Amino acid sequence: MTSHYNSPDAAQVIMTATLKGEQNLRVSVYVLNKRGEPLMPCSPRTARLLLKSGDAKVFQRTPFTIKLQRATGEALQKVNLGVDSGYLNIGLSATTDRRELFAADVNLRDDMVKLNSERRTYRRSRRHRKIWHREPRFLNRRKPSGWFAPSIQHKLDSHVKLIERVHAILPVSNVTIEVAAFDIQKIIDPAISGIGYQNGEQKGFWNVREYVLYRDGHRCTHCNGMSKDPILEVHHKESRQTGGDRPENLRTLCKTCHAKVTTGDIKLKNKASRGFKAETFMTMVCWKLIERLQTMKCMIGHTYGYLTKLGRKQLNMPKSHINDAFVISGGTIQERSADMFGMQQVRKCNRKLFKGDHSHIRNTAPRELFGYRRYDKVDFNGAAGFIFGRRSSGYFDIRSLDGTKIHASAKHTDLVLLERASSLLIVRRIARIAA
Repeated sequence: MTSHYNSPDAAQVIMTATLKGEQNLRVSVYVLNKRGEPLMPCSPRTARLLLKSGDAKVFQRTPFTIKLQRATGEALQKVNLGVDSGYLNIGLSATTDRRELFAADVNLRDDMVKLNSERRTYRRSRRHRKIWHREPRFLNRRKPSGWFAPSIQHKLDSHVKLIERVHAILPVSNVTIEVAAFDIQKIIDPAISGIGYQNGEQKGFWNVREYVLYRDGHRCTHCNGMSKDPILEVHHKESRQTGGDRPENLRTLCKTCHAKVTTGDIKLKNKASRGFKAETFMTMVCWKLIERLQTMKCMIGHTYGYLTKLGRKQLNMPKSHINDAFVISGGTIQERSADMFGMQQVRKCNRKLFKGDHSHIRNTAPRELFGYRRYDKVDFNGAAGFIFGRRSSGYFDIRSLDGTKIHASAKHTDLVLLERASSLLIVRRIARIAA
């Protein structure tokens, strides 16, 4: 296995590969002082001279950051970081009075609820069979104040870590986060008021199943009674693990149609339920996020969605997470960055002991094969990609961040390690088209 970091001329090799063909683009090289504290970024030319003279060394490849080897002057400017927080996507933009220094669009994981539900199912099932299992714990533990469900806590922690990552490479002096207070019942029914909040849509029905049957007129919503089957059942449009038992996720089917759906003989045309996961996140987490960030050495502020939209419209920008973050940071006429970072959050490792609930095949995939791990960033014949799949024969599946295949069976000897795997995959996109 080879790596750019192992050769004596590593700095020049990485610099050339990372910033190739950018003489005419306004991009930033992030700089740390000798103590590892962030300074104002420099141009690729300045970074190249510092690396060549030995006054700096490469600290990390993406985002490209150098660390000075001697003490220098530390004149800092005011840097504002705008955070477009969200349930599945986060926009980040750091600006000064003159230009944008950093821009990123982050995709968060959305499989937490499903994985937690699977784990709960496996544990309950194993307790009824004579195989290894963990004994159930008594409910004698109190949840701490401010406790969040694991899926929501993960979203909160992800926001904090991303902001800290930017703070580690830029001298951020002010962080502004978009918050919102959502009234979910008012979104469903704009006319609701007063005592109507106490009389929800299910009041007067003894359970959700009866409500769904009544709502659908006690008639199969697929065949409209053509099957003549008198037995009605309630079908989940989306898996109960992820969609839950809310009425929007349920529809009435006769037993005949339900059986055909289960066997795959018919496919229902379900209108996807909008759901309110994102709004729930904003309501539960955003103010907690501001509270968590108070320990940082910078000012923490907040803004609202309608102000962000107004600013974006005035600047005639299309809707995007990065453009929203730019406006949130106070961006108006600043020069936009010529590149951006795309980030994808992935699962760090699989801790399942067995392949499945009823399987006796142990999940013992090695962490490394031929020196490579899953999600390592590698170079294959001049194309940078991530290892999405590995075979014990030494042939790997290499893909770009969006899943596009670079090579389905690349030999390990043809790969060059660029970056080790982490829970956040990062790519640099050159010449982003600004609004």
